[in-house]
Amino acid sequence: MSPSIKYIPSDEHLPSSADVVIIGGGIVGATAAYFLSRRGLSVALIEKGYVGCEQSSRNWGWCRQQNRDAREMPISGLAMRLWEEMTAEIGTDLGFRRCGLKYATDDAKQLAEWEAWMDTARQFDVNTRILSPAEATSAIPAAGRQWLGGVHSVDDGKAEPAIAAPGIAEGARAHGASIHQNCAAYGLDITNGAVTGVITEKGMIRTNAVLCAAGAWASAFCRRHGIRFPQASVLQSALRTRPAADIGDVIYTPDFALTRRLDGSYTMAISGKARLEITPQGLRFGKAFLPMFIKRLGAMEFGIGKSFIHGPEGLAGWGSSTPSTFERNRVLDPAPRSEAIAEILKRVRARFPALANIEVAETWGAYVDCTPDAVPVISAVGEVPGFFLAAGCSGHGFGLGPGIGHLAADLVANDRPCVDPKPYSLSRLTDGSKVEVGAI
Repeated sequence: MSPSIKYIPSDEHLPSSADVVIIGGGIVGATAAYFLSRRGLSVALIEKGYVGCEQSSRNWGWCRQQNRDAREMPISGLAMRLWEEMTAEIGTDLGFRRCGLKYATDDAKQLAEWEAWMDTARQFDVNTRILSPAEATSAIPAAGRQWLGGVHSVDDGKAEPAIAAPGIAEGARAHGASIHQNCAAYGLDITNGAVTGVITEKGMIRTNAVLCAAGAWASAFCRRHGIRFPQASVLQSALRTRPAADIGDVIYTPDFALTRRLDGSYTMAISGKARLEITPQGLRFGKAFLPMFIKRLGAMEFGIGKSFIHGPEGLAGWGSSTPSTFERNRVLDPAPRSEAIAEILKRVRARFPALANIEVAETWGAYVDCTPDAVPVISAVGEVPGFFLAAGCSGHGFGLGPGIGHLAADLVANDRPCVDPKPYSLSRLTDGSKVEVGAI
């Protein structure tokens, strides 16, 4: 079932025109809408379901710089600052807390990787430190495990997936943006090769600038217009408990990861474990993703499910003026894998006696959209002037969301970019460049 989320109302009337139309009401789309509307541009944010309904409310809520690929560091540092600034400016608690992240491991290879990352930490002035075995055990006292060491990422933290994207979207509306839910985008209206509008199920919106922030749906949307965007989605399962004993705010171990929510409940999952479902889109981009699949092979399961026909990677297509796969999939809500949920609970209960009787409030599945190098695309699309893309966040989109949205807004508005946009260009994935797989 889909996770609990704050619902916000839609604006009553679809505008006939706007300076910018944003497709996708997740954390990236909502944040881009906020920064564009603050510039005084008219913005229409359209979402086939409801704001924040897919991956933006199904993640762990982590906001971090720790262990990120060096290419993401500039935008992650920006995002951490913007989480605080947006909370103050919007006047709504988005759940952002710099509570610190604590990692522990008994895997020597993993600990060595964390130690090696300290060079990146120093380069970007990240406040983090390696924990000794005794310090790791004190920070995360888990029954039956002897930690070799760990990491305390002091200034990192968390935010609330259930309220963040809706809260930011309301902040955009306060600056004049309009929000249109249950409004699928069928495609672009293109004249002389350039964007002149967006065709939606509720009518045409005339515009010369469109940002596609459609998450797992982005590649399929691009393909309709002959744009190649290599993207693959993996299925992950997670759960949320009822309020329980406090054992820490944000914790990572090889067994599981957990995040304490504002109400005292926990979001729980197993890091790195995912199911890759064979789909037509996956087969189309299989070669591009081969380096990633080889690197992650031990953490992947493979299979064929409903996504082969339905959903963003399936055979079912859509037209420009008829009911589409978007309407048939208002909310991409895959069932969680029951065996994964059972394993999460088993591990948590075994390691933390204080949580032995923990109760499950809700469970969910989510498709995490990835690029071949696990780095987001935030880019103008050269083939179609006026079309921009911000997707492929590879499981990092929630924490990076404010930074991604800000950079996307800069590109759309043709303002000076807040960070160097080159590492996030679409062309790096389509021009034959060597793929360097980053961290997931």
